Amino acid sequence: MNKKIDVPKATLQRYPVYLKALRKLDNSGVTKIMSRELADHVYIEPTTIRRDFSFLGTLGKQGYGYDVKSLIEIFSSELGMGFDEKIILVGAGNLGKALMNYNKWSHVVGEIVCAFDLFPENAQNLSIPVYHIDELANRIPEGCRIAILCVSTRIQETANLLEANGISGIVDFTHEHFQVSKSVIVKPVDVVSTIQELVFETNSIVQK
Repeated sequence: MNKKIDVPKATLQRYPVYLKALRKLDNSGVTKIMSRELADHVYIEPTTIRRDFSFLGTLGKQGYGYDVKSLIEIFSSELGMGFDEKIILVGAGNLGKALMNYNKWSHVVGEIVCAFDLFPENAQNLSIPVYHIDELANRIPEGCRIAILCVSTRIQETANLLEANGISGIVDFTHEHFQVSKSVIVKPVDVVSTIQELVFETNSIVQK
């Protein structure tokens, strides 16, 4: 990100949203877009979009709009995102299978290319290959950095295995505490906590 400008956290959080929309637009054949048109795709006010874009320099021309491909290049460079990111999934149970069947991140970062499980024979009729966890060291794609962790047993052991094989980012669905080194980033996904927050917030609205 531009080191001369202190970009607000809220703006940084919106950049991936813009990027996803721009990738979809590009795939649909859209070559240029106005901020008011982009607003319809991301549900963000045009004035906010223009302000967010201003942190990255002069990206468009008044009356012409923004060149979609140029924006994609700028955002991908600034955010350090590669759209061919190879993601692996560990734990091909019900949740893991659902994520593999979904696997619609191609407009954002990449896709799940393979999965690992203690019982790969139980993961059938999937378009993504599932290997035994013991094969991870030999089967992990070259340059793979991101893993989705959906296991319910041997969690710390699995985290250690991922780190030992070059994984530096883990999306954690385990709801269990495990330790990794400071060079590995863990992003927990806790649906239960999210629902609890929603219940609290909706109760607060009702009480008002």
